[in-house]
Amino acid sequence: MNALGNNWVRVGTLDDIPVRGSRKLTVGETTIALFRTSADQVFALEDACPHKKGPLSEGIVHDGCVTCPLHNWVISLESGQAQGADEGATKSFPVKLSDQDILIDLTGLSA
Repeated sequence: MNALGNNWVRVGTLDDIPVRGSRKLTVGETTIALFRTSADQVFALEDACPHKKGPLSEGIVHDGCVTCPLHNWVISLESGQAQGADEGATKSFPVKLSDQDILIDLTGLSA
């Protein structure tokens, strides 16, 4: 990772993540899953479903959400909130693209 001022950290390029797929990175003790949608939007969530901590990075990306591979909970990629009748959230991190570079704001990550 390369620091680019304040808490924005370069973590790779858009080509590092398959379309409608994910890539994981570890920061300290936290694993973050980066998701790329079919419209080339990128989102970052802690790689743990709020239900049973299933690996969201192994889930299916669809319609702005990811479905947990363990129990099919649907989690919003933008907010980390469980959808439908399920309740709970996983931590989300702001992401921005600079050309093809992916930058994440890690301000919400515990020190």
